[in-house]
Formats: sequence, C-alpha cells, structure tokens
Amino acid sequence: MPTVEDAEEILQTAFAKAVEKSQDVRDEESAVAWFYRLLRNALIDFYRRRVVARKALDAFTEQFSEADEQALQQTICRCVDELIPTLKPEYAELLRRVDVDGEPVPAVAAALGIQANNAGVRLHRARAALKTRLEQSCGTCATHGCLDCSCESCK
Repeated sequence: MPTVEDAEEILQTAFAKAVEKSQDVRDEESAVAWFYRLLRNALIDFYRRRVVARKALDAFTEQFSEADEQALQQTICRCVDELIPTLKPEYAELLRRVDVDGEPVPAVAAALGIQANNAGVRLHRARAALKTRLEQSCGTCATHGCLDCSCESCK
C-alpha cells in the first residue's frame, strides 16, 4: 500500500508528464480523461518499479546472506578445532556432530544410544566447557566474540 509520500511522488510524476506532453491534448474536454490516463500509467509504473526493486533487493539479500554464511564458516577461529579434542570424549563428539556437522540433536542422541534430553544437557555442558577453554586459550577475543582472533594458534 503506498504511503502519502508515494502518492505525492506518483502525482508529481503524472504532473511532470502532463507538462511535457501537454501539446498532445487536442480537445479540452478530453484533457481530464487524458490526465487520468497519465495518472493511471504513473501508478502502474510505480508498482512495476517497486516489484523490480523488491526482487533485486531480495536477490541481493539472499546472495549477501549466503556470502556472509560462507565467510563466517571460514572465519571461525581454528582454535575450536584444536580445543574440541581436549574436552571429554562425549562432549567432543556431540559438539562435532551437532555444531560442526549440523546433525540434529535427536538423531545424534539415537546414534549414541541416549535420550534426546540427555543429549541436550550434555550439549549445553559441552558448549560451556568449550567456552571456558576458548577463554583460557584465546583470552579477550573469545570473551568478546570477535571473529579476528589473534591468539597464537590462529596466527
């Protein structure tokens, strides 16, 4: 639905076109119908431009989101890979399968022969343990969540 500003823009576009094309009016009685036709065309053009702009924005957003996702995956501190094996084996396996490989918790729980609730609790504890290890290893970059880790293992 157009806003007041959009309506003003559409009307101004129609007025500008009317001034440009005023020599095309042959009969004063048909001037009103002619202007309404200009106004209708300005409205149609407005909606067409809006659809095209929205499609372009959606495509750009999708492309940008995919690029961000890939960049984020590549930027994640290599410390995580080095620190996961230092955790309890059951924590390390859960973190790898759920957070790194993207497997759903219930599927991993079934494969490990434990309840999904138990797996969720273990995963929570594993993440807390990994966070502690990251803070010990990486210091402020882990605490503040920066993606440009400067700890020794990331250099």
